[in-house]
Order: sequence, then C-alpha cells, then structure tokens
Amino acid sequence: MMLSQYIKENTTAAHQKLEGTVVRQLKAIRSNADYAEVLKHFYAYFKAVEEAIAPFITANVLPDYAERRNSSHIKDDIIALGGQVDDLPASSAPAINHTLAALSALYVLEGSIMGGPYIVQMLNKYGITTGTSFFSGYGSETGKFWGAFTAVLNKFGEDPASHAEAAAIANETFAKFGDVFAATAIEK
Repeated sequence: MMLSQYIKENTTAAHQKLEGTVVRQLKAIRSNADYAEVLKHFYAYFKAVEEAIAPFITANVLPDYAERRNSSHIKDDIIALGGQVDDLPASSAPAINHTLAALSALYVLEGSIMGGPYIVQMLNKYGITTGTSFFSGYGSETGKFWGAFTAVLNKFGEDPASHAEAAAIANETFAKFGDVFAATAIEK
C-alpha cells in the first residue's frame, strides 16, 4: 500500500474530529472580524508546523514547495479582512526530526487545502467573500499539486516499516491543530 493511502486510512478519526471542530468554528462566523479570528488559528498553527518542517523540506525534496500555499497566504487574508496577526492563539507543532516526518505533517496542511473550496462555499453562504485566497487553494491546479505532493510522500515512504510512524505524525498534526481551536473557541 502507498504511504499516502496508509496515512489516509489510519488518520480517519483524527481527521473527522478536526473537521468537526473547524466546521463548528466556520458555522459561528457572522462577520469578517469573526472570520479573521478563525483564520488566526490557521495562521498560528500553519506557521508553527512550517517552522518545524523547514529544515527537512527543501527544493530537492519537494521541488514546487515555494509555489505552495502557506501561512503567508493566511496572513494576507487576515489583513484583507481588517484583522491583525498579533495576539495569536497558542500552537505547537509535532516534533519533526527527519524528512518523512516533515512530509507526514505537511500531508495534513496540504490536505486541508483540498477541502478549501468547500470552506469558501460555506463562507459565501454567510456573506463572507473577502479573505478567501488561502482556501481557494490552487484553483484548477489543486489536483495536480496534491498528486505531486503525494508522489513525493510515497517516494520517501516506500518502506512499509516507516508507515506507522508517518501515520502517527499525521495523527499528532491533526490533534495539535484541533488543540489550537480548543484553547480559544468562538462559540455563538
């Protein structure tokens, strides 16, 4: 089994739990200010994970890494909404100490971009049309970017003996993302 498939199958519960948390946050949005608050959680966490994986995700590992969506896009959206990126919620990334662990954490971030178009639709229903560049993902190129990412992940995770650890890192990445919201959830 390819590592990407193994991670998908072995992170279902953590993924669904995080998705539920994020959807509850999104459903509570009634204004650009609310949305900016939710995005601050994404920004704080993506930034923490990006810093943790930075030493291991080079252009040699993932050639298009510089072109991918990252926390700077979330920051731009927050500012477009009239928000600030100071006073961010507490967040901590999993401990990352090798390339496959970094790719396993990045699986969660890249995967969240795949769900972005659904988030944009939900926000539009609530009248939010600003600050959606991050969740708009790669547009028509989204499938291509995901395919390129999973090809690299699968290459680095060819050894089935590495799969359990990779899935554990992805599960921890999902869980710690949820923790960022749990600390300061906006409830309406």
